Amino acid sequence: MAEIDGGRLFGKALKREGVEYIFTLNGGHIYNLYEGCDAEGIKIIDFRHEQVAAHAAEGWAKVTGKPGVCIVTAGPGVTDAVTGIANAFQAPSPMLLIGGNAAISDHLMGGLQDFDSATFLKPVTKFSEQVKRVDRIPNYLSIAFRHATSGIPGPVYLEIPADIVNGKCEEDDVVYPEAYRTESRAYGDPEYISKMADILMETERPMILAGSDIWWTQASEELREFVELIDSPVFLNAMGRGSLPSDHPNLGSLGRRYALVKADTVLLLGTPIDFRLGYGADRMFPQNPRLIEIMQDSSKIGQNRNIDVGIAGDSKAVLRQIIDELKARKYKSPGREWVEEVVTEDRALKAVDEPMLKSDADPIHPMRLVGDLRDFLDDDATVVGDGGDIVTFAARVLNINEPGHWLDPGQFGCLGAGSGFATAAQLARPGKQVCIVYGDGAFGLTGFDIETYVRFNLPIVSIVANNGAWNQTTQGVYRRTGRALGTFLSQKTDYAKVMEGLGGYGERVTDPAEITPALERAFNSGKPALLDVVTDPQFAYADMGGRSRQQRQY
Repeated sequence: MAEIDGGRLFGKALKREGVEYIFTLNGGHIYNLYEGCDAEGIKIIDFRHEQVAAHAAEGWAKVTGKPGVCIVTAGPGVTDAVTGIANAFQAPSPMLLIGGNAAISDHLMGGLQDFDSATFLKPVTKFSEQVKRVDRIPNYLSIAFRHATSGIPGPVYLEIPADIVNGKCEEDDVVYPEAYRTESRAYGDPEYISKMADILMETERPMILAGSDIWWTQASEELREFVELIDSPVFLNAMGRGSLPSDHPNLGSLGRRYALVKADTVLLLGTPIDFRLGYGADRMFPQNPRLIEIMQDSSKIGQNRNIDVGIAGDSKAVLRQIIDELKARKYKSPGREWVEEVVTEDRALKAVDEPMLKSDADPIHPMRLVGDLRDFLDDDATVVGDGGDIVTFAARVLNINEPGHWLDPGQFGCLGAGSGFATAAQLARPGKQVCIVYGDGAFGLTGFDIETYVRFNLPIVSIVANNGAWNQTTQGVYRRTGRALGTFLSQKTDYAKVMEGLGGYGERVTDPAEITPALERAFNSGKPALLDVVTDPQFAYADMGGRSRQQRQY
């Protein structure tokens, strides 16, 4: 009989799960886990801060649909990763966080970094436990993966104390779980599918808002078929972006409010009625349309506003049910007139943006920056947004053509998530463009991990919109009070030199005519690159609403 240690058991269990990378920052309590992963061919991607490692694990889930794995050391290693876990919990995104701890045999004896992290993380995870026996490491990991991916996805945590990490057992005594997860889908209640069909059969002006559930359930094909069947305008948000290509004839962006105001039926697919929909206030739904909501998480259905039909289930499965039901009823769409009305409005609103997209203003208008970026990027580029104001500009303008190709922090609004997201995206999509749009404030949080891009030769292009302010806050406060305390940064900071000093390609851009040539140089460098683009701090995204609607009131 042969002995095997905890690190090797851990690596073998992850390999059986199909894990390719672990994201980490090293520490003595967890080192043997690295040895186990390396022995199994799992690559180790180490960062400069545990928060970024946790964001990278979530980012892996966002670009592949599979749980990412993050390993951090005991005590402060775990607490440093909490922001990343909390972001994944709110998203919700499946990931595993593995944390070290002092040996169980030393519990309550004052061991280094002895900390009850499993209890600490219960509020922001689906599952949080301590591994108590070496031979059960594979079993605990199977339980963790099952919790992360079953039902509503989300983060899980396993604490593995030092004496378990370094301990040994007889390999013949180890059980490697096999068929421990189901891939079955949760179908909607047939009665409610029928109720939904009843409404659609008499609807004349439907509209669809599709969000993150479409990505997590891999329902983009069903969404497209459904949109084209009922011939409805559709608007995408969060991880739903890219579920339809940007040139799809039914896809809108700026005309969402117009459609909401005039629609007689609104279908919310994986879209909660939260702050993004004004908490369901009547001003968002002035005609009191019939509301149909399909969510994986049934507790979100009917949040903040009464609905007509709520269906709990897997979006892919439910959409297939309603498509089949409508076809069986020989459904006929109300025609293209309504879609053309919304799309025409959408185009008109975009036309108002054109002067800003072509602005030669100095300092650079933020809309000029994202407009030139839109025109430069490949159709299959992955874009990460990490910031406040500049990310809202980017989301407004950039075209996302494939599922899982737009990553932002989501509901938690967590600045600093982008560095990990971008790392995961480039690892998952080698040879493809990966671009991260940072605000200068967000870059200051986790931007030093551009050194990780350099160390692993990841040709991510970072664009820092340098307006010298936390501008989502600055301009609003200043206009209300005449001052803005604690909200200014310095535009003199040359972030490009940071990238140059770390071994990548850096360039500072102050002339709008140089944006596109600078993008060409950055992407063609073959290195991690950073463009420090000095933008106008006087123009905030809050200014866009009036500009877009000044010629059209509805």
